[in-house]
Amino acid sequence: MERTEVLEVLKTKKLGTETLIKGWVRTFRSNRFIAINDGSTINNLQAVIDFENEDESELKRITTGAAIEVVGELVESQGRGQSVELVVKSFKIIGDSNPDEYPLQPKKHSLEYLREIAHLRPRTNTFAAVLRIRHAMTFAIHKFFNDKGFYNIHTPLITATDAEGAGEAFQVTTIDLKNVPLDENKEVDYKQDFFGKETSLAVTGQLEAELTALALSKVYTFGPTFRAENSNTTRHLSEFWMIEPEVAFADNNDNMDLAEEMLKYCISYALEYCEDDLTFLNNRILEEDKRKPEIERSGDLFEKLRFVTENDFIRITYTEAIDILRNCKPNKKKKFQFIIDEWGADLQSEHERFLVEKHFKKPVILTDYPANIKAFYMKLNEDGKTVKAMDILFPGIGEIVGGSQREENYDILLQKIKDQNIPMDSVWWYLDTRKFGTVPHAGFGLGFERLMLFITGMGNIRDVIPFPRTPKSAEF
Repeated sequence: MERTEVLEVLKTKKLGTETLIKGWVRTFRSNRFIAINDGSTINNLQAVIDFENEDESELKRITTGAAIEVVGELVESQGRGQSVELVVKSFKIIGDSNPDEYPLQPKKHSLEYLREIAHLRPRTNTFAAVLRIRHAMTFAIHKFFNDKGFYNIHTPLITATDAEGAGEAFQVTTIDLKNVPLDENKEVDYKQDFFGKETSLAVTGQLEAELTALALSKVYTFGPTFRAENSNTTRHLSEFWMIEPEVAFADNNDNMDLAEEMLKYCISYALEYCEDDLTFLNNRILEEDKRKPEIERSGDLFEKLRFVTENDFIRITYTEAIDILRNCKPNKKKKFQFIIDEWGADLQSEHERFLVEKHFKKPVILTDYPANIKAFYMKLNEDGKTVKAMDILFPGIGEIVGGSQREENYDILLQKIKDQNIPMDSVWWYLDTRKFGTVPHAGFGLGFERLMLFITGMGNIRDVIPFPRTPKSAEF
């Protein structure tokens, strides 16, 4: 007999049919009721067993976490909590689970504890829901760009260029660290390294995506990126996934339009196709809210998601935002941790969230940032002091998207590279594209885990990726 997934059983509800189920035992009550889940849905299937007709030693093997195979007849449920159940005709334990050692007992576990057993936490309802939504969002992103005629590009994970200029990259080397070769200046001789030069894990695929956009017009990357930033906040990972589209013959207005459309598409997709998992996560959030002060409550997840899909994003310049922040009550009363005194300040999450959640009460796109706080590749405005950058700000998150129109003028880009002391031998190829058929082009980066934080309502970025990498933590 062919196995049927629990999702299919609960969806079709073909009463009277003999059905084969395989999954893991969530609970076994009264030696009679087995709750089985196979990961295909947040919902369990209840299997009812007549213990009087079964071997007692086999019944004792039906424990939480055990893998089980059940054959039975699907009938209308007589109890509450489910519409159908499986009357067991036969069962077989596929994999035992020692109840004295299994760390996921049928009770509430803290998220901190579950991070310590990340190899098992996908079996919990919370993390199974997050992972199913993560899959749905991955598919939605690829579908969005494919339907708009974009080409997916795989950019290098090993690079000799620090595109962000932050110097927070993981070094890649085959040099024997116990016998490091030195040159005549007593510095590391990278000519003897695998690539013959200093290399690191990529912090972005943007530069290479630009190269391909200047041939294919519309491209996007979706892959892992790495930052060696020693930060242990709830918003930072050392390894995370980025979506980075690049579009030729486009300006920053086109860029903002594309980003807003993509975000609304992904969230709408989640609302349509992930309802069961979102409902479970929302109920979890609302239950937690009851134990929090009103000011710390997250609120209804569905309302937060529709807040984005049903509102046009407000677009304002950095200068306008600074004026609003400088004159707002939290700033004047010094309630902000970082007080806004003058133009040129680098905005923090508290400022971004104030604009979204308190002032406009809509998603916000900030544009035209000071050039000296943005990357070298962003196009200089005519005022000579700001660049055509754009950041999209969301409630509860702050910045979720960062992008810009790229500087296509060879002379201006060359000067910016020199001003920021970027080694020419690491970006000559990037500069080269401005010599051969250059065009206006634009793009942005969306941190996938930040999107997942927003859509799932989870409070810590470590809980929206299967196996988080953070400072001093590389388990599993």
